[in-house]
Amino acid sequence: MEIQVIRSHTFPLKQLPISTYPHHRTTTVKVHAVSDNPLKLIQSGTVVAILPKDASAAINNDGYKLLDIRPKWEIEKARVSGGIHVPLFIQDMDNSPLTLLKKWVHFGYIGLWTGQNFTTMNPDFVDQVEKMVPDKTTKVLVACGEGLRSMMATSKLYKNGYTNLGWLAGGFNRAVEGDFPEVEGPEKLQYATIGGASYFFLKVLILLQAVGKNE
Repeated sequence: MEIQVIRSHTFPLKQLPISTYPHHRTTTVKVHAVSDNPLKLIQSGTVVAILPKDASAAINNDGYKLLDIRPKWEIEKARVSGGIHVPLFIQDMDNSPLTLLKKWVHFGYIGLWTGQNFTTMNPDFVDQVEKMVPDKTTKVLVACGEGLRSMMATSKLYKNGYTNLGWLAGGFNRAVEGDFPEVEGPEKLQYATIGGASYFFLKVLILLQAVGKNE
């Protein structure tokens, strides 16, 4: 189901010459607009929400191209074979005093735990996508780790003319074994966003679960 209308405005037209409408009635017209708010795009059906368990069918049967917008350090851990890779966020290489302070705070509160680098928005994101997917009527399934970054990416692509967008609901983190049969990289797809100290605790948890099953 594709619904293009999420809000409408009604207003009277400017008065036309009498000869064009002999009954002298005020005419109203509804103007339909689609918001570029990412959540509203999904709620309206303008961007199609696709669960990880349905993604392979969407790619293989419905003709979607998978666009992985995760940063390169996540893609290097695990990626779906045949996907297109264009990062929405890239590592911030600015070393000004203010940015260095932000990086230090980020490392202390986020980076040490998650292993994520301090990033900035990729200014060439749309241009890079356009080079790889020049036909804006192509079905594109946008994916990331948790689903939030890909939601932002669908909004950017929609505003720049892409008309057949899908969103991987919940991201790769919601995927289970077999959802994406062809995966490259040393890590499982659903763990590619996890790093730092949290990755260590994840491995310990997995080990304990395995020991529990054997017992």
